[in-house]
Amino acid sequence: MRTWPVHLWQSRWSSRSACPCIPPGSVYILNHMVQYKPAQLDVSFAALSDVTRRGILEQLGRADASITDLAEKFDMTLTGMKKHVGVLEQAGFVTTEKVGRVRTCKLGMHRLVEEAAWIENYRQHWDARFDELDKIVEELKREQRVDGRKKRK
Repeated sequence: MRTWPVHLWQSRWSSRSACPCIPPGSVYILNHMVQYKPAQLDVSFAALSDVTRRGILEQLGRADASITDLAEKFDMTLTGMKKHVGVLEQAGFVTTEKVGRVRTCKLGMHRLVEEAAWIENYRQHWDARFDELDKIVEELKREQRVDGRKKRK
């Protein structure tokens, strides 16, 4: 596990006062579960967190569409739709092309490989935890049955 020098952590605080919750001269351990690697995950999950943006992706999966068509479909202003498309474009889920006055949206090249791997990692982790919990529950049930039989005699 990696440790970080105090000055790296205290650089967030003014030089006049250190963070009141950090003892002076301490060394800190970085929590790797919290500090996951790519910022792309943040962008991707933020883009997918909105129901309208997920709907836009579903719509574009059927056929390309202009921002005007999408705005009408989702009963929203052009400005609002442009913002949603911009978020999806930043995440790589959508590409746009402007021809004249019409901006056409298409599905982008981003295939959610990193996101799926991140989710799969946690799925495996939780599957293993639940398997262990199942074993404990079964053992408790066995003990309870044995104890119940002893008390009846």
